Amino acid sequence: MRRMVSYCDWLSRIAALVLGVAGGQSVAMTPKNPPSTPPIVIAHRGASGLRPEHTLAAYDLAIDQGADFIEPDLVPTKDDVLVARHENAIADTTDVADHPEFASRRTTKTIDGHSLTGWFVEDFTLAELKTLRAKERLPKLRLANTAYDGQFQIPTLAEIIALAKRRSAETGRTIGIYPETKHPTYFAGIGHPTDLLLVAQLKAAGWDSATAPVFIQSFEVKNLQRLHAVTRVRLIQLIDGEGGPADGAQPSYAAMITPAGLKAVAGYAYGIGPNKGMLWAGMTPSPLVADAHAAGLRVHPWTYRAENMFVPDRFRRGTDPAAHADLAAEIDAGLAQGIDGFFTDFPLYGAQARDRLRAGVK
Repeated sequence: MRRMVSYCDWLSRIAALVLGVAGGQSVAMTPKNPPSTPPIVIAHRGASGLRPEHTLAAYDLAIDQGADFIEPDLVPTKDDVLVARHENAIADTTDVADHPEFASRRTTKTIDGHSLTGWFVEDFTLAELKTLRAKERLPKLRLANTAYDGQFQIPTLAEIIALAKRRSAETGRTIGIYPETKHPTYFAGIGHPTDLLLVAQLKAAGWDSATAPVFIQSFEVKNLQRLHAVTRVRLIQLIDGEGGPADGAQPSYAAMITPAGLKAVAGYAYGIGPNKGMLWAGMTPSPLVADAHAAGLRVHPWTYRAENMFVPDRFRRGTDPAAHADLAAEIDAGLAQGIDGFFTDFPLYGAQARDRLRAGVK
C-alpha cells in the first residue's frame, strides 16, 4: 500500500537510511534547513557519462533521461560566438590534432596562472570550429563513449537554447540551461569579454528574469558581481574545496564558506555550487548546507559521477576505477542534507532520486 508523506519526512527517512552507509554503519540526520521544493537535476555537460560531453547529443539524451537543466560551459570563438567546451583548450575533446590545416595553430598560453600547450577556441572562427568533431574526453574510463567519436559538432549557445526550447515544447516540461562562464577574466584580458555576449543572447531568448529557466555560474567573483548589475537571471557562485577565485577577488574559497563569507556571496548570488566533497567531513555532514541556507543561498553541489574513481570509498563497488559505484546511494546521501539541486554526468540516476522525493511515496 502506498501513502503520501511530506517532502521533509522523506528527507529525514533517506537521511537515516543512507548517511554513512559504509561497513554497515548508519548515521541518522534530519536536515536543519530543508529546501522548500524538491531538488533540480542538472545534466553536467549533458549526459556526459554516456555521450561525448558538450554535444547536442549529450544534451538531448539528458533531457530524455529527465534532467531539469542542461549545462553548457561557454567559451568565445575568434569571432565572438559563444560555444560549449569544458575549456578553451580543445585537444582532448575534439579531433583538431587530426586536421593538418590547423597544425600551425598549436601554441602555448598561460591561463589563470597555468601554462597549457595545444589548440584554443579563441584562435578559431566558428566556421573553422564547425569543421571539427567531438570526441570522448575520458576514453580510458568511458570506453563505450568512444563509439561516438567523430559524429558530433561543437554546439553554439544559440543551438543549445533552441534545443532546450524545442524539447520543452515537445515534452511539456520546462528544460532550462545552466551556463558557466569559463575564465572570464582571461578572456576579457585578450579582448573577448563574454558576460555581455551571454546576457544579450539570454535576453534575445526572452530569459531576463529571476524566474527564467536559467542559472549563470562562475568560479570567479567579479564577473558575477558585474552580471548582478545587468541581468535578473539567477547567479551561482561556484566554490572548490581548495584554492581561490582566479580573479583574486577573495583570498580563498575557504574564506567564502564561512558564515560571513556566505552572507557576502548572498549579496550578488542566488546560490552556491560547491564541490560535493565539501558536504562532508569524513563520514559526517559538514555545516555547509545549513550555513548556506541560513544565509539565504541555495546549494547545487558538483559533480555526481558513476565511476569508482569519482566517488568516496564507502560507495565504491570493487577496485576497478572505471566500474560503476553505488551512485544512487551517494546522491541520496547528498539529498539527505537538503541540497537544492546537483550536477551529474548520469542524469537518469539523478532524475530517479528527484522523482522519489517529488512523489513522497513509500
